[in-house]
Amino acid sequence: MLSVLAPAKLNLTLEVLAKRGDGFHEIRSVVQTIGLCDRLDFKLSEHITFRCDEPAWLLEKSLVPRAASLLQKASGCSQGATIMVHKRVPLLSGLGGDSSDAAACLCGLNKLWGLSLSGGELTRLASQLGSDVAFFLFGGTALVEGRGEVVSPLPSLLHMWVVLLMPPVSRLARKTTQLYAGLEASHYTEGQITDRLIALLSRGEEVAPANLVNVFDSVADDSFTGLGDYQKQFLRAGAGSVHLAGSGPALFTLAKDKLQAERLYSNLKKRGLEAYLAETLEATKNVPDGRV
Repeated sequence: MLSVLAPAKLNLTLEVLAKRGDGFHEIRSVVQTIGLCDRLDFKLSEHITFRCDEPAWLLEKSLVPRAASLLQKASGCSQGATIMVHKRVPLLSGLGGDSSDAAACLCGLNKLWGLSLSGGELTRLASQLGSDVAFFLFGGTALVEGRGEVVSPLPSLLHMWVVLLMPPVSRLARKTTQLYAGLEASHYTEGQITDRLIALLSRGEEVAPANLVNVFDSVADDSFTGLGDYQKQFLRAGAGSVHLAGSGPALFTLAKDKLQAERLYSNLKKRGLEAYLAETLEATKNVPDGRV
């Protein structure tokens, strides 16, 4: 059996520069993988079949079967596989779990089937699946541009602990589309926030809460009723700052000190809240030929 981890991600910055002619939005974002991971297990079989230990995971809604089908068609491979998805990243949370699973599927089947596709070839396939998938082939700290499919490696973020809060608010299947629709031209920026963070990373300096900016913060309350109340609970539990993860509704804070992070995580759990403790990750070695 072959196993591949599929880590969650945080958008440390997320800027929208403009709306594109193709209907997508031009973004500029620093993205970081964290140690909250799904796991995909692969076994050779006659046909391609899928299983998942999360009852709410729906095959027809996931990118994983699309990734397997795309790779099979692109490579001309006639082999099959049994793919078991072990879910730990919350569904529809803004943490990129399904995109990460799709990237793990591409990497896992590339190894299982002995295809030896290069990082560049896998990246081209990933870009056909969704905006975030290409980033997850490499992970670590990266700049993503375009609609999210243009990925450039960055110097690693100094190691941080991550405390996540998954607030019990409605999770809409098309929440990202709804959030983008709520943006106005006044929310657009020119990428300068991301540039400042990249400069800090390049100098090996610490990242301050003020450097973490997400354009969706301005419209998230309209999509997630009660989100502001959970941000306040997060702060009362001891967080120094609270940030929206991607398109939400997950919330996060960063901490340098492990004991501080553990204390905050424990405080959230004592309040009966769904919380996770993780740490930042460096780039993965799942893809041949290094980064693209």
